[in-house]
Amino acid sequence: MNAVLLLQRSAVMLRITTASLCASCQKMRLLLPPSASLTSHSKREENQRTVDSLYELSVDIRKVRKVKGWVLSEKTAYVAETAGLLRDMGADTAVIAHILETHPEAILCRPEDVEAQRDLWGSVCSGQRTLLSIIEKFPASFFTVSHHSNQQANILYLQSLRLNKKIISKLMASAPQSFSRPVESNQEVIHTLRETYLDLGGDEGNLRVWLQKLLSQNPYILLRPAETWRDSLGFLRERGFTTEELLSLVSSLRASISELQPEAMHQALAYVQDALSCSEDELKQVVIRCPAVLYYSLATLAGRFQGLMDAGASVEQVKESPNALELTTQIVLYRIQKLASYGYDVRSGSLDVIVGTKKDFEMSYAKLNLRQQRPLFNPVAPLRC
Repeated sequence: MNAVLLLQRSAVMLRITTASLCASCQKMRLLLPPSASLTSHSKREENQRTVDSLYELSVDIRKVRKVKGWVLSEKTAYVAETAGLLRDMGADTAVIAHILETHPEAILCRPEDVEAQRDLWGSVCSGQRTLLSIIEKFPASFFTVSHHSNQQANILYLQSLRLNKKIISKLMASAPQSFSRPVESNQEVIHTLRETYLDLGGDEGNLRVWLQKLLSQNPYILLRPAETWRDSLGFLRERGFTTEELLSLVSSLRASISELQPEAMHQALAYVQDALSCSEDELKQVVIRCPAVLYYSLATLAGRFQGLMDAGASVEQVKESPNALELTTQIVLYRIQKLASYGYDVRSGSLDVIVGTKKDFEMSYAKLNLRQQRPLFNPVAPLRC
């Protein structure tokens, strides 16, 4: 009897709970926007043929869905044709799968457009293997086929400057935007660079080599407005730098000078001059020896200068070896401690021993270590039997 009563009560409670839940759901539907209830219906149905074709190529469909799921819903796709073109270039199954997983939009490009792109890019590559390596690393750059005519015009222009094919292919892969825009834009920037180099006393015979160094160091330099070069150099000229000094700075900074802003340079120079208590001439020498101070932020400069002070360096030492500001505080402390373990006190010597790359420091450290292990031979001292 008790069991029957319990079952009846449970049934009543279940009906009440169900009714309240239904009422709550109806209220929530009224509060939600119309698009929220259509989420499941708003997704486009996948093209099963495309999915099957990618699956046969060992492409990770889940990765494609996560990154560019909309590609799988397109009515027209050229999976087999794209894979065939890549295979003709020497790509194996793993490489094809990697390219299509990284840039699924490749299967939406018409085969004739991809073929034209292959021929165009092949004109600046040493061979199919090199081209395939670029496609594997930068598939989005290669499969951007909508600006083919601009790409072609820009390639012809850079080839007319006798630039190295390797430099041009690197630019196309790393900064495809500079090839997608009209050739006139790049001509204006190159013209400004040429004028700048020659105005500063550069030799016409070395112009091509100088340009190649600029472009290889920063492929995005062509995307910088030509005015930024004029503004940066104009500011430095006003600060008293001679033509020869400006050419030295441009050669040292290379592509970085196009990213400098006069206001930021003014703040950096003001901080360095105040921190090192130096004159205008001394400040110029600091900049020439360490051009990096022009593009470091105030926070970076202040942090590194304070780090050197905390490590025991003096202001005079930093003024004599300003390249120490190129090192982070952690690197400075590590190198000073390593030298101290062999009895070398940086505070009593020069900071030149800690500056430079890791390889430079290891060479300096090895020389000091060798000197300590093997004292200099004194030819005057008597020989001991």
